[in-house]
Amino acid sequence: MSDPVACCTPLTGTAMSAERAEEVAGLLKALADPVRLRLVGLIAGSDTGEACVCDLNAAFDLTQATISHHLKVLHTAGLLDREKRGVWVYYAVRREALAAVAGLFDAAAVPA
Repeated sequence: MSDPVACCTPLTGTAMSAERAEEVAGLLKALADPVRLRLVGLIAGSDTGEACVCDLNAAFDLTQATISHHLKVLHTAGLLDREKRGVWVYYAVRREALAAVAGLFDAAAVPA
């Protein structure tokens, strides 16, 4: 009898843990919207590393309530920090959260 032949090369990598997958899925869900992607890009690309909600509202043809909703989703997911200064709220990107998304499929960055 002949030896069975494997149909594929065996997997040698380790799978992402279930806990890590849940964590990263939340980040990806929050980013899976064109407005939210643009908001993160605007904030991350600002000269100061932060942006006032008043400036973010001006960059979109959307209501203030809609922009606030998207910012809340991003903040709740852990992608943005926020700080109230007087009547305005300033948002900053949490670099470690973006790094987690950026390194998602980098074999060296995926914990066992």
